[in-house]
Amino acid sequence: MTEQPFEQARVHGYKASIKAWFIDVILWSYTALIGYKLGYQTWYLQSRHLDFYWHEPLYALGIGVVLASVLSYSTCSVGKAISGLILFPEDRSIFRSASVRLGVFFIALTFIAGLHVSQVSMREFFSDSGLAGAQRIFSALLTPNFAIFEDALFAAIETVYMAFIATSLAIPVAFVLAFFAARNLMKQSALSFAIYCVIRFMMNLTRSIEPLVWAIIFSVWVGIGPFSGMLALFLHSVASLTKLYSEQIESISDGPVEAMTATGAHPIQVIWYGVVPQIVLPYLSYTIYRWDINVRMATVIGLVGGGGIGTLLMQYQGLARWNEVGMLVIVIAVIVWLMDYASAKIRAHLK
Repeated sequence: MTEQPFEQARVHGYKASIKAWFIDVILWSYTALIGYKLGYQTWYLQSRHLDFYWHEPLYALGIGVVLASVLSYSTCSVGKAISGLILFPEDRSIFRSASVRLGVFFIALTFIAGLHVSQVSMREFFSDSGLAGAQRIFSALLTPNFAIFEDALFAAIETVYMAFIATSLAIPVAFVLAFFAARNLMKQSALSFAIYCVIRFMMNLTRSIEPLVWAIIFSVWVGIGPFSGMLALFLHSVASLTKLYSEQIESISDGPVEAMTATGAHPIQVIWYGVVPQIVLPYLSYTIYRWDINVRMATVIGLVGGGGIGTLLMQYQGLARWNEVGMLVIVIAVIVWLMDYASAKIRAHLK
């Protein structure tokens, strides 16, 4: 019995060392690859694109394995510092090692690579032609054409209703799916856990695809217009709300659920009387916040044919009619501000 804690500690330390080694391999491989590409392409080829050939990552991985193996037991192991910070967050002495300086170096290298790939150029930003173009556009935007106010208002109302319908239809679907996507409710058997994994996978897959992409798909499916935009918002809202709802279910108190289960209550009764009362207020807050997001997102979806004021904005922008675009921007800003104010007030009263 006395050897068991020691054995557990030894195994735990071994696993931590393996994780630290893998972290070091990734970081050193990344450093070797990005350092080579930045040095070779920036200063030799004068290229602004980091083109990778199949053998270069393999070479970088080999360098990373060697460096990680050599430095894994020294103070230069960033993986050990990260593992120690996770295991002992109160021990600030971890920050005083050489690994911290290496961590700063990795971040600085990433920042430099990002500037290079993003082709950041302050010379182009402050060029005479660029400033003249910006002045021309902003002067037009600040003198909006109020003649299209009626069309802009109708398109804005269409956008708000599109977001409202998408959110309303997503609520009951997400409400039901959330119980099947909550780990604490679906771990009783292998079948229920398999259902949990499938639903989680589908929701993560759906949520990972941006609403803009879904709007393009539905525009081909049902045609350009608010219906395709509403379907895109609906699908993404179901996935997002299911995640938020299920995580709220996973954080409930287990006391009421265990008490009702002990009395022999039916699983549906346990959920309805033991789970639902604990999640009503957070659900309402999440739902209102999602509607707020959908109103903002509906504007962008219109740019790819999803209907609403975004479609009108795309048309005028394509014709370079910046005075009309200025009018639409004002309407969009007012709607977003009103929705943000209203949702904030409602969420404040729900607390």
